Amino acid sequence: MSRPTVAIVGRPNVGKSTLFNRILGGRDAIVSQHAGTTRDRHFGEAEWGGRRFWLVDTGGLLPDSSEVMDKAIRRQVELALAEADLILFVVDGKEGPQPVDQAVAEKLRRARRPVVLAVNKLDRGEDDFAAHQFHSLGFGAPVAVSASVGTRSGDLLDAIVAKFPPASDEGGEETVAVAIVGRPNAGKSSLANRLLGEERYVVHPEAGTTRDAVDSVLRYNGKLLRFIDTAGLRRRARVQDDVEFYSTLRTQRAIERAQVCVLVVDAVLGLHNQDLRIATEAWERGAGLIIAVNKWDLVEEKDANTARRGEELLVQKAPFLQYVPFVYTSALTGQRVRKILDLVLEVAVARERRVATAEVNRVLGALVERQQPPQKPGEEVKLLYASQIGTAPPAFAIVSNRPDDVPESYQRYLLHGFRDAWEFTGAPVRLKFSRRSGRR
Repeated sequence: MSRPTVAIVGRPNVGKSTLFNRILGGRDAIVSQHAGTTRDRHFGEAEWGGRRFWLVDTGGLLPDSSEVMDKAIRRQVELALAEADLILFVVDGKEGPQPVDQAVAEKLRRARRPVVLAVNKLDRGEDDFAAHQFHSLGFGAPVAVSASVGTRSGDLLDAIVAKFPPASDEGGEETVAVAIVGRPNAGKSSLANRLLGEERYVVHPEAGTTRDAVDSVLRYNGKLLRFIDTAGLRRRARVQDDVEFYSTLRTQRAIERAQVCVLVVDAVLGLHNQDLRIATEAWERGAGLIIAVNKWDLVEEKDANTARRGEELLVQKAPFLQYVPFVYTSALTGQRVRKILDLVLEVAVARERRVATAEVNRVLGALVERQQPPQKPGEEVKLLYASQIGTAPPAFAIVSNRPDDVPESYQRYLLHGFRDAWEFTGAPVRLKFSRRSGRR
């Protein structure tokens, strides 16, 4: 049996994201004093009492609102409820029961899932009586908690775990973590929706609609892919409030935890310096990289060489892009979307590739024989042997009598030779030059 899924649901500004973060022990969701900050679902892995489960945060639910964004959030909450094994219904103990709480309760009853009622913002013992006002919602004894302080969070987790089905083997399955990154409004959420085959993320024409990193899991060709849809990285000068700043930080952290980054670029606007910065950051952090040129169907007057010419210009700006696969796609029409999934698997394998030491030295010897390291009179540089010292990304150690005197141009020659010898599509490769052990 797979791990249970717990969806946190409630009206806006009752502290759902704060409780989410309290349970996970970190700041995995945007938290703000402004109602409606959490616009979408996001996932986290939690454990309590030996039971592991998925925790899903959702946007503030207003069942009767006719606002466009509230309707979009309502659809996302409905998706979360459909996937949930248990609902954590959060209300505000300071304000007491509100009509909208009753409206939310009616919606949850229709979901036909077990419900644990958490009365939040009660951090003093004398406030416990306030929780009993919520008995009228019809979900049994409420649990009084304070997400901001942590009061009774253990009691709440006990109540949640008690409603899980009996434990069975919940062994984890290896997944490939994929960060979908890019500037705002490049089409990241639309592309993620197309990849996942459902309206998993709120898509709205306002740039920056997806404000947080959101995990969704997809099984493809026998592999689990965990997609992280992120707020677009903005130029630092445009980040004007703490919510936008934290969204930018969330994207950077998504890059840090990703095995493969899919950089979504707007084909009409082209690849800008901001896109190059994102690509460079992902590459330098050791993530695999794919460039998905979205909205390709909107590019006019293109021919068979348009893509190639564009890539050549980009490689001049950032030489590492010569090792990165480009896919020209359209989230709207679905053009070449499956190619992205194929490339994700290919790049993930390349990033974990390991080469036998004998093979590494055979290739190194052939490269040195073809072109000797540049020499200075009386300062002969020798490359003695090499071995692979790591994966994710692949890293090789080359032992030399004068490691500090190997020119950068020759290092690039060796790197290119290694990449030609083995398939490292979309994966960074590191070379480290060192002296023989015990010698200075």
